[in-house]
Amino acid sequence: MDETPGTGRFTAPNDRELVVFLLGARINKLTAVRSWAPVIIGFRRMLAELRADPDSGLLGFRILPRPPRLLTSVQYWESAEKLYSYASDPARRHRPAWTDFYRRRGEAGEHVGIWHETYLVPARSYESIYVAMPESGLARAFGSAPVGRGTDRAADRLRGVRRSGCG
Repeated sequence: MDETPGTGRFTAPNDRELVVFLLGARINKLTAVRSWAPVIIGFRRMLAELRADPDSGLLGFRILPRPPRLLTSVQYWESAEKLYSYASDPARRHRPAWTDFYRRRGEAGEHVGIWHETYLVPARSYESIYVAMPESGLARAFGSAPVGRGTDRAADRLRGVRRSGCG
């Protein structure tokens, strides 16, 4: 993916539903590397597995590190069903990692915390703007179109005004 900042103003289409999934970990005890390292490594392996499978339902993601203790992933999914299917599939990386985390919970539970939040976003209930940015966020997940007549203001984009190339 090209990381060169674009010129002009762009927006991502808002003509479809999406799931925003926030997932994070907090290292509670920095010196307990054996407790938290498997969580962080598992996190990275799951994202690699999802990236390698275009049918997984993961549309895109961004990692937000806050050293030394916090790590958050903002993920965009095409449906809750695909997210839950991945999470519960014993043949994929998440389910065994989750089981292992709970098996080691007595030891790891005090050394590393994990959390997630899932937001179901109906079509036309979100808007975006990107100025002097490489394609990122929703634009990276859905594609983008130049801002033009009818999409210049956030309120217009949020209302889902139909525009060429974006819905």
